[in-house]
Amino acid sequence: MSHRRVAITGLGWVTSLGNSVPEVWDLLLAGTSGIKPISRFDITDYTTKFGGEISPWEGPPNLEPMERKRSTKKLDRFAQFAINATIDAVNDAGLDFEKENPWRCGSIIGSGVGGMEEFAEGHRKLLEKGPSRVSPFMVPKLMCNAAAGNVSIHYGIKGPNSAVATACASAGHAILEAADSIRHDAADIMIAGGSEAALTPLGTACFIALKALSKRNDDPTKASRPWDADRDGFVLAEGAGIIILEEMEHAKARGARIYGEMLGAGQSADGSHITAPLEDGAGAAYAMTAALKDAGKNPEDVSYINAHGTSTGLGDLAETHAVKNVFGNDTKVPVSSTKSMLGHSLGAAGGIEAVICAKAIETGVMPPTINLDNPGEGCDLDYIPHTAREADINAVMSNSFGFGGHNVSLLMGKV
Repeated sequence: MSHRRVAITGLGWVTSLGNSVPEVWDLLLAGTSGIKPISRFDITDYTTKFGGEISPWEGPPNLEPMERKRSTKKLDRFAQFAINATIDAVNDAGLDFEKENPWRCGSIIGSGVGGMEEFAEGHRKLLEKGPSRVSPFMVPKLMCNAAAGNVSIHYGIKGPNSAVATACASAGHAILEAADSIRHDAADIMIAGGSEAALTPLGTACFIALKALSKRNDDPTKASRPWDADRDGFVLAEGAGIIILEEMEHAKARGARIYGEMLGAGQSADGSHITAPLEDGAGAAYAMTAALKDAGKNPEDVSYINAHGTSTGLGDLAETHAVKNVFGNDTKVPVSSTKSMLGHSLGAAGGIEAVICAKAIETGVMPPTINLDNPGEGCDLDYIPHTAREADINAVMSNSFGFGGHNVSLLMGKV
């Protein structure tokens, strides 16, 4: 890296296993699934009846009661998740924005679909009651940039601020852009990650129509099965994952705890199909290779890959081919998919998984892939089945791939 170095100093998330990073981390290492029957809406007519639902949820618990009540009226669920995860990450970093130059602090948060629930509710009101009943809050609630915008308002920060919408690669791209803001001296501190709340009646129906979701209704905790021969689709989830990125010397000067360093990132497009990845994983491989080049690292420097690993036949094979293309056909690099426990939270996934990568670097433990009982044909990497594994972890790669053919890989390392 030829630019300013970027430290990771704070972590926060909202997941189906809980919101506390230390507590959820322990659950992940124990192989605990957060997948459960959907309780937020009537699922009678749905062929998939479960997901990675955040429940109970009555607004961001990190806000004071009155502010929390206002947030439920003025913020879509996805922006509420982002606010809550950000507060945890900022507190974890020990930041006081009153002491920082607000023009040097920013926020870039990704989301695949933004305020889908608000959009559906507004459309229902329009059809049933007419245009005069559409809420004035509808646009500011549903727009994809509502999470980043409300985070900047909450803290009064005025630096780089934007949203990224590249489907399931959104959070990865957001972190890449936030890191570049620091590397290129546009900011000293960036709030980065993703948030998503598409586990709604409309969102669930859309993915069922795509035939993308598992139908293992009799055993939801066993439904997300990356690389397993019995996988039958991914598990839709919701949540948020936020990390605090900070210029290295700025972080050291204030005595911040440093989880790790953002070493580099790479991105590419498949340029092939709107929903199916390239079978040989060439696009994903290019993103991984570009991340290594950006970081000045070699494949043998990577200790662990947190895979995109969604539990779909095409995606699991394509990522396996991509890893072999970059790391060699006989590679022994450990790989796991934490979506096996948390489900697939679309545009938030890369943020949640960046938190997991930072914890792996900090603790020297790699979380497992649960439900991997019989690897499918062609799935022959070291996927860390069932049980967490300790290792001397120096560098970790996080992969995120999205509909549209978007690919992004992040490389984080020990300081």
